Amino acid sequence: MNKPTIECCLSPALIDLYNVEESNVVIIDIFRATSTIAAALGNGANKIIPVDDVQECIKLGTEIENSVTAGERNGQIAEGLQYGNSPSTYKADFIEGKNLVLTTTNGTRLLYKVKHAQEIISGAFLNLGATAQYLAKQNKPLILACASWKDRFNLEDTLFAGALYDQLQDVYDTDCDSMRAAHHLYLLAKNDIFEFLRDGAHFNRLKNYGLTDDLKYCCKVDAHNNLIKFQNGELRIF
Repeated sequence: MNKPTIECCLSPALIDLYNVEESNVVIIDIFRATSTIAAALGNGANKIIPVDDVQECIKLGTEIENSVTAGERNGQIAEGLQYGNSPSTYKADFIEGKNLVLTTTNGTRLLYKVKHAQEIISGAFLNLGATAQYLAKQNKPLILACASWKDRFNLEDTLFAGALYDQLQDVYDTDCDSMRAAHHLYLLAKNDIFEFLRDGAHFNRLKNYGLTDDLKYCCKVDAHNNLIKFQNGELRIF
């Protein structure tokens, strides 16, 4: 039997070049949306409702029972929201049983760009193993979609794509140079992901906001090892 194909889209600006409608898609926003999603759900959040607009986030926060509004623009808490996009914020004693309404600069915007995919999965180093284990059993084309930074290539999302491919290369075929490049990048970085990313533009952007501990958290492998899917407008553990 032929293996399904795997590709890597390095920026949301390129997603129209890929056959999203006939593929499973993994959305990747390591610093920090998909890491926050993994942490909040892993620590007991009931569900996450991602939206691409701050005002919509605020509105839903008033309509959904037992909800928390959160998110950022340009790396900082967006005006009018209760909390930011820091995975370390969403500890179990705070988030368990609550509904998180989340909007971010890059990650939630990408999610809605791929809304017609066969399945949408949220991927981060925090849930790398569970994501790979599930995808290894799927016989559909797969696109690893990097949120990037305002449509520009970034290191951290591409590095995760390479890490995921490293676990899937025996069950998927690729003829995608961006996928190969992401894998080569991961092979260079795999012994110390955090140290490798310290030179990244977005790392330094967030470090200047005092968020280095957040970035360390985002580089933990399998710390919240759950499969997370986007269905019916919600992100949940499956």
